[in-house]
Amino acid sequence: MQLLGTLPPTYANLSVEEMETRIQAVKDRLGKRLFLPAHHYQKDEVVQFADATGDSLQLARLAEQMSEAEFIVFCGVHFMAETADMLTRDDQIVVLPDMRAGCSMADMADIDQTEIAWEELTERFGEGIIPITYVNSTAAIKAFVGRHGGATVTSSNAHEIVKWALEAGERILFLPDQHLGRNTAYDLGVPLEAMAVWDPLHEELVAEGELEQIRVILWKGHCSVHEKFTVSQIQTFREREPDRRIIVHPECTFDVVQAADEAGSTSYIIDKIDASAPGTKWAVGTEMNLVNRLTATYPHLNIVSLNPFMCPCLTMNRIDLQHLLWSLESLETDPVNVIRVDADTTELSKRALERMMAR
Repeated sequence: MQLLGTLPPTYANLSVEEMETRIQAVKDRLGKRLFLPAHHYQKDEVVQFADATGDSLQLARLAEQMSEAEFIVFCGVHFMAETADMLTRDDQIVVLPDMRAGCSMADMADIDQTEIAWEELTERFGEGIIPITYVNSTAAIKAFVGRHGGATVTSSNAHEIVKWALEAGERILFLPDQHLGRNTAYDLGVPLEAMAVWDPLHEELVAEGELEQIRVILWKGHCSVHEKFTVSQIQTFREREPDRRIIVHPECTFDVVQAADEAGSTSYIIDKIDASAPGTKWAVGTEMNLVNRLTATYPHLNIVSLNPFMCPCLTMNRIDLQHLLWSLESLETDPVNVIRVDADTTELSKRALERMMAR
């Protein structure tokens, strides 16, 4: 079993047709022994082979239910495959087709920085802080949160979990996406002046209001894709096409979310568009692969990206046909790019996940 691997040169010059044929052959041969989930942001060339599509936690929980699967080839990014490994049995093998498929947001909060922040913040505010982490975080961060009585959140259930945490503790520390934390807390009635930002690089707390009034401490992290949407883009659509609805993901900045008509998780965006009347015009503020797929899926609607110059998520797009084929063909001989999370980290992380699922 190879934990890491470099794509063999023999895969580099294969035609699309040959790769697709060989991928399907592996799927046919393995049958239920293989489960291949793909995140909504994956390329169409990969999604066409998916056994299920969805958000990261939804797919990890589906993997947990696939009791007959020996192999889970997770087409997403590293933290998603980690979560799948933690939720599946030890004898099941989770593979990430390309180990370069990371997440810049998750990488903005490492465990050493988090331990330093926790020591400083608990010294300043006391023990009444409940840590909350977006599932878009490393296994080490999930374990930290589990160890300190906190929970994970998704963009779909963030309101429910943050509400629980605010009622259970004096303050929360929200990792690693400041925008999802800010937008969620504001929706729950926490004013901006009662929020502060922890800067892990300078190891300092930045606040506009009085420290005693702070209820939400936001980690200074963000999604590199969703920060590319701006209020000026919304204003341009308002001026040119006032009948076009603006819908954005809550990983966008506070001012963008406030200026939009709708804001919600990936599932919320899909469901909202699915339920809209023929001819409805949408400008969507989320990852481009999904926007393009929505455009193709709903030809009776007029769907465009809020940012016409948006590129797909670069790390999510690391997974391509070559890496997918290589990872699949290696399964029965010597699996490559296997994701393994140690037992202690898994146990603590599952505490955080289970606290979320219990709400």
